[in-house]
Amino acid sequence: MHEEEILGKAYDGRLMRRLLTYLRPYRIYVALGIVLSIVVSAMEAVRPYFVKIAVDQDIAHHDKHGLLMTTLAFLGLMMVRAVVQYLNTYLTQWIGQRTIFDLRMQVFSHLQRLGARFYDRNPIGRLITRVTNDVEVLNEMFSSGIVMVFSDVFTIIGILYFMFSMDWRLAGLSLSVLPFLFYGTFLFRRKARGAYREVRIQIARINAFMQEHMTGMMVDQVFNRERRAYDEFLQINAAHRDANIKSIFYYALFYPSVDLIGAVAVGIIIWYAGVQSLSGAVTIGTVMAFLQFNEMFWRPIRDLSEKYNIMQTAMASSERLFKLLDDQTLIPDPEHPVELPALRGDIEFRNVWFAYNYNAKEPEKSEWVLKDVSFTIKAGQTAAFVGHTGAGKTSVISLLTRFYDVQRGEILIDGINIKNLRQADLRKHIAVVLQDVFLFSGDITSNIGLGDATISPERIRAAARVVGANRFIERLPGQYLEVVRERGSTLSVGQKQLISFARALAYHPRILVLDEATSSVDTETEQLIQQAIRKLLQGRTSIVIAHRLSTIQSAGKIIVMHKGEIREMGTHQELLALGGIYSTLYQLQYKDQEMEARKIGNLSD
Repeated sequence: MHEEEILGKAYDGRLMRRLLTYLRPYRIYVALGIVLSIVVSAMEAVRPYFVKIAVDQDIAHHDKHGLLMTTLAFLGLMMVRAVVQYLNTYLTQWIGQRTIFDLRMQVFSHLQRLGARFYDRNPIGRLITRVTNDVEVLNEMFSSGIVMVFSDVFTIIGILYFMFSMDWRLAGLSLSVLPFLFYGTFLFRRKARGAYREVRIQIARINAFMQEHMTGMMVDQVFNRERRAYDEFLQINAAHRDANIKSIFYYALFYPSVDLIGAVAVGIIIWYAGVQSLSGAVTIGTVMAFLQFNEMFWRPIRDLSEKYNIMQTAMASSERLFKLLDDQTLIPDPEHPVELPALRGDIEFRNVWFAYNYNAKEPEKSEWVLKDVSFTIKAGQTAAFVGHTGAGKTSVISLLTRFYDVQRGEILIDGINIKNLRQADLRKHIAVVLQDVFLFSGDITSNIGLGDATISPERIRAAARVVGANRFIERLPGQYLEVVRERGSTLSVGQKQLISFARALAYHPRILVLDEATSSVDTETEQLIQQAIRKLLQGRTSIVIAHRLSTIQSAGKIIVMHKGEIREMGTHQELLALGGIYSTLYQLQYKDQEMEARKIGNLSD
């Protein structure tokens, strides 16, 4: 299980400045939100002042008309405040949603550009956490943190102004408990910081575990390891529960402490005001106003503490998001790419060395997957790669499509180094059919055309007919509009393979790559596919990787790989005559097929 790094600090000015750049397109609305927050704060702070006027002036002098006017003015102010607060709340939430939309799209776009090497080392569950949980935390900060904090700050300033203007001695006594509040807040921040980050780590662990085991549920069930998976999830879930309980403990301890400190302040006000009122130094209206001011004063204090919690989790989330956005594990396009308007399909590997785990400081210690590989495939020629598992066959495809870059040597297409081409220009001429076919949720048509507007429904149907996929598609209730579930779970392996062939053909590629494309289909379907492949290969440069040597005998060139090196190269007959690795592999497969045929014959007898 990959752990997430605990980075940075509770508040990081560098991170905050970077987060604020996402508000730049909405700066006018942010400024308006701040103004509205100040207006709401001023109206909130003046409310107890009406109580003082009503008690000390209107009620004390039995002025019914004055009391009515004061009451109406108070109600009018509160109505205006309600409207302004509605506008402010709606505006801040709107800003937050727009900002988060932009951020989430940036993260998704960046994930699309990252190279295969990045996904080799990052579990999908962790990345889903970035796009969902971490972005949602920042939504809370943008929606109710940055703008609304001004409301709390100005509310406190307004309350302090009215308190000191009424009675500075009583105001000083009311605030005498602040040192205790500041000390408690300091302790809370220090303890809660680690707890909140631990919660985020455990959420990512849960997501990663769930994604992995939902994908591999059939393996769990087939091998009766549900109980083991349950016990593993129990531990991960318990760690998340304990981290949450720990954070809740600090939260539950802090807020009652704030209320207790506020109650002490109320006691001080009542005691001092009571003594002073006996001599007439303090009026009853002032005491009532101060009690309200005291209650109102602690509310924004609590809100600011909550904003700090939001800020704290936002800093942790932004650290991880910006680490993701700063990750440059991608295949760069050249600054001045060579234009490739048309493609013949000549392929050349020239002294290619490649390692997935490359040691740049000590290259000799790298785990080389390909070692000084050189070969040429002429336009329109079919080349087959054979060899044991791990020989480097699939790595050839990954390098040709630039999912990885070579460390040494060159790969040329029509004499042009592929590093000088835009990846989009290169890949639009290459179609790859893999053994493990991936289908998206949608329908048959969208999975063949992949949403390309230039591929018409007629072209999709024609491609399906060529590869024989139309036979099963037209028997489906919805035919080409038949719903395809996640990863094509409603289709057989052979049906998914036929759809992948139709997909490749619909794009009219100049270079076609077949990686064990017929290994997962039955004999009848394979015969259909072999017929389709012969049509598909015509006029195209093709690379075929297959363990069944019987399927590649007609290839113009067969390249035998062993431990990352090319050991033999030639036609089927030439390699058999050579009596090397290929001949041995062929003889072994021929014997296996002969033995299998005998078994079937014995069973039929």
